Parts: sequence; structure tokens; C-alpha cells
Amino acid sequence: MTNSPIQVLLIDDDEDDYILTRDWFGEFQVVECELEWVGSYHAARDKIASRQHDVYLVDYRLGEGNGLELLREAVTNGCSAPLILLTGKGDREIDVEAMKAGAADYLEKSQLTAPLLERSIRYALERKQTEHKIREQAALLDVATDAIFVQDLDNQILYWNKAAERLYDWRKEEAIGKKVSEIWQEKNLSQLQEALSTMMKHGSWEGELQQITKSGKEVTVESRWTLVKKFERKTQSILIVNTDITQKKQLEAQFLRAQRLESIGTLASGIAHDLNNVLAPILMTAQLLESQLNDERSQRLLPILINNAKRGANLVKQVLSFTRGMEGDRTLVQLKHLIREIQQIIKETFPKSIEVSTQISPNLWTVFGDPTQLHQVLMNLCVNARDAMPNGGKLKITAENFLVDANYARMHIDARSGAYVAIAVTDTGVGIALEILDRIFEPFFTTKELGKGTGLGLSTVLGIIKSHGGFISVYSEIGKGSEFKVFLPAQQTPEIKEEQEVELPAGNGELILVVDDEDSIRDITKTSLETYNYKAITASDGIEAIALYAEHQNEISVVLTDMLMPSMDGLTTIRTLQKINPNVKVIAVSGLASAEKVNAATDIGVKAFLSKPYTAKQLLQTIGAVKNGK
Repeated sequence: MTNSPIQVLLIDDDEDDYILTRDWFGEFQVVECELEWVGSYHAARDKIASRQHDVYLVDYRLGEGNGLELLREAVTNGCSAPLILLTGKGDREIDVEAMKAGAADYLEKSQLTAPLLERSIRYALERKQTEHKIREQAALLDVATDAIFVQDLDNQILYWNKAAERLYDWRKEEAIGKKVSEIWQEKNLSQLQEALSTMMKHGSWEGELQQITKSGKEVTVESRWTLVKKFERKTQSILIVNTDITQKKQLEAQFLRAQRLESIGTLASGIAHDLNNVLAPILMTAQLLESQLNDERSQRLLPILINNAKRGANLVKQVLSFTRGMEGDRTLVQLKHLIREIQQIIKETFPKSIEVSTQISPNLWTVFGDPTQLHQVLMNLCVNARDAMPNGGKLKITAENFLVDANYARMHIDARSGAYVAIAVTDTGVGIALEILDRIFEPFFTTKELGKGTGLGLSTVLGIIKSHGGFISVYSEIGKGSEFKVFLPAQQTPEIKEEQEVELPAGNGELILVVDDEDSIRDITKTSLETYNYKAITASDGIEAIALYAEHQNEISVVLTDMLMPSMDGLTTIRTLQKINPNVKVIAVSGLASAEKVNAATDIGVKAFLSKPYTAKQLLQTIGAVKNGK
């Protein structure tokens, strides 16, 4: 209690009762009170409205009105001080009505004594102070960002804070009194039973729960349960604090998926290197035979061989693109041209039951990238959309300028703040099941029948987009379709027209040193060069190459060397050749044309890089450019 006297107002139309009450106040042992008296209903209303008193003693009989009516009126008008009702005789019905109206206590005058009155005033004030503290604590709970609520053992909600309103979309007035099962759905009911059992045994439980809110939103919460012995007249209740970790779990899933894809990519890149060495001689041999064999059978069969070898080479390039290490020629690209080209292709080749449309924003920004790879991204997404609509539907490609802010970047692990071009490929197909949505970018994962898909389409898309510094988002509903949205960093610069390719002439008898540990690649490269008026000598490793170069230094025009070889790798071979002749002209070759290898070769003066498998045309163009110092 405070040191200042407690201000008490007695409302009673009998002066003798006032005098008796004043005498009792003089006998108080614990609290010090100052008593003021008014004798009418109307005077009491004005005094209560002034809010100058700590406690009100209200007689039931007041002549023109009664104390119960005055009590109700005072509470309605916002009176927060305790009101104690005084009755001449003990009337149970009046007492109950008084408590319902908000009375702090009710006392029978015939049994009233000084100690009883003092105790009633003291307890009323203590209860009011406790209620005030509870309200303050409840206000603090409403400021908390965690959803905090109390439920009884029958799962009925007893308390509900503001954060719970935001998380579950239920207002406090709606939630209190409802069963938990009416508020949200639990995705794992067995886990809920285990949690309840653990809490009843140990008094608390912690864990993660997956729930579906009123609006159908799926959330993951970090939940902490504590058994409360008494809350609002309930003998046992459960205090629950739920932290929304949905966004955190989504970012974790993206991170783990990225790690998994990186591991698979490392394995795939090794396989791709070996496949390149197999495909390179097949492709070049077929091209040579096509120019030399003129009979009808050969002219019919060789294109089939060449096309299938190229398909195999493209498949390897898809794997390499997925590993995010393959670099192509980068230039400023206006995506509207790619989109229109794709639109034309799919209109001519896709079933007529699929309606194709595009929507491209005016003044679309350019991107810095490899046009061939970006063409592949759009084509793969459109083919997937086609396959998702076996009975026809709508395929729409949209492109727009998009600014990613800090908030958006926090919600997507691969996003960075800045300007992007956003391309969406939307279909009205069968949709993607939620349980496989996080696996669709894994290489070799496919839902198609055996022989109808490699499972590399989307992993290729992901690899190319990441190598361009972009990211991708997916939204899908079963039976309603899917939307793949690609975000590529924008360059706010004008478009540069691509130069036309120029055919380079054949050689003039220049000597080329071909260095590769694969016999078939050495042989076919030598044959191709000789076919186009070059001379060629070959070496199976770096050591042999150095010996041959030392012997024929003055005759060798260009050195064509593989980067991955036993005994001595390509970089070491090139450095050694440069010591013999600082001006040696070198073309580096690899089936794994990673940015790291390209940069390493460039740093030591290599002017050109060929990716396996290469065609005879690519080989001749590169040699011509290096030979002429371009």
C-alpha cells in the first residue's frame, strides 16, 4: 500500500450510517483512509465522474435510485476504482448481480465491523493493483513478435496475443473459447500427441510443427509448451509460444538443395569430360566422311550420325552448364528477340491444341549473357510446359523489368538487390506435386517415362541462370499449371547488333602441333587439319610436346594442347613452351571449360580456348584467328 491516505467516498442517504462508518475508519489497524460522504444518487454520479477517490462504498438503497444501478453506470463510464456494494440485508440475488456488474465486493451492514470493512477495502485495492499489473504484462505480450497463447487441456483457447492474430489470421475475440482444431490444422497429429505426452510428463516440450492457417497458408513454427498449474480458474493449462520460422526453413531448404546440386554437379562434370573425349572424334570423323563420301547411302546415313553426335555433345554441354563452370561467349542480349524466335519455333512445332502468347514490356532492359545458353533456357522451359499439357492448354511467355529490393532479396537465397529482367513461362498444365517440387532441378531427376526424358532440362536451366548471376522461382498447383520465373541481372545499356560470322579460309601448309592424351582425338584432329591444307604433328602428353616443339620450333605455327593430361597438365606444358619461345601461339582445349581454367589460361597469355567436342569449322576458325593475331 502507498504512504498517502486512501481516499474513500461513502454514498449513503443515511447520515447515521456515515457517522458509524467514520468511527470504524478510526479503528483501522493497517491502512489509513480519509472518508468523504455524499447522500444522493446524483451527487454521487458527479463525484465518481471526477475520479478523485481510490475506493467507493455504495449503499444499495439511495432513495431516487439504487446502488446497483449507480455501480453499473460507473463501470460503463470507465470507473476503474474498486466499488464495494453495501446492503441492509443479505440478498443473494443482489449480491450475484453486483459481482456481475463489476463490484469488487459486497457487504451486509448488519454484520459489518471495522476489521471486516478494513479488510474488504485493502483486498479490493490489492486485487485492482494485481489486475493492473496483469493488464500491463498482457500489453507487453501483445508487443512480442512471437505468437503467445494459452489453452486448457481440452484444447480450448483461453488467451491470445496480437502476434497470434497476425500468424493465424484469427482476431482475439474470435479465437478465445474456440478449440485449437478450429484455429489451424496440424500436418502431423502423431507428433502433437507425443508433444502433449512429453509435456505432461516433464512439464515442458519444444519442437517444430507444420500448420495450415485459416487462410490456407502453410507455416512452420518453433513451438515451446509449458504446463501452467492455474490460469483463469483452470487447474491446469498450457502456455504456448510459437515462433514463425517458415522463411528460415525455406532458405535452409534452398541452401541444402544448392549443396546437393553442387555435389552431384562435381560428379557429373567428371563424367562429362570423358564423354567429350568420346564424342569429339566421332563428330569430326563423321564431318570428314560427309565431305569425302558421295554415294547415296553415305549421304543418307552420315547426317544421322552427325546429328546424333551433336545431340550427345549438347547433352554433355547441359551437364557442364549445370555445374556452373561452363562459359560461353557473352554479349549484350535483347531478350525480346530471343522470345520472339522461341515463339515462332513453338508455334511451328508444338501441337495446335496449345495456344501460345507473349507479353513483352516496352523498353525491356538488355542482359549480358550467352545468347545460345539463354535460348536453351527458354526452350527447355517451353518444352516442359508443352509436356505438362498433353491435352492442350495455354502457354504464355512474359518479360518485364524488375527491381529487387532488400526485402525481396532476403526471401530468396540467390537474389541480390538491383535491376533484373524477369521472364515468366506459364502453362495451364497438370502442375507439380508439392513433395517433388524441391527436386525438379536435380540432374537426372524426371517424372517422365523411361526413354522420354533425361532429367537434365531443368538442371541445365538452373546452371545457366546461376552462371549468369540470376535466380529462378517456381509456383505450381496440381491441376492448375505452373509458372517458372527467371530473373537475369539487367544492363541498362542499348542493344549491340551481332556481327555476321565470317568463314575463314583453309591453311597454307602451316605446321600445327596437336597435344592430347586421347589417341582418337589426336588422329581425327590431325586428319581434319590435313584435309584443310595444314600440316600436323602430334604428342600424347606435355613432355613429348615439349621435345617436339624444341625440335621443330621454327616450323610450328600454332600449338593446340589439351588442359587435362597425365604426367604434365596443360598449364605446365604451356608455361614450359613459353620459356622456350615467349611468343609461342597456343590454343587451350578442354572438355571442362570452367571459368577458373579459362582465367588461368588467359593469365599466362593464351589467346584462345576451344571446348570439346569441337567441330572442324570451330577448329579452323580458331586456328585462323590465332595465326593471324586476332
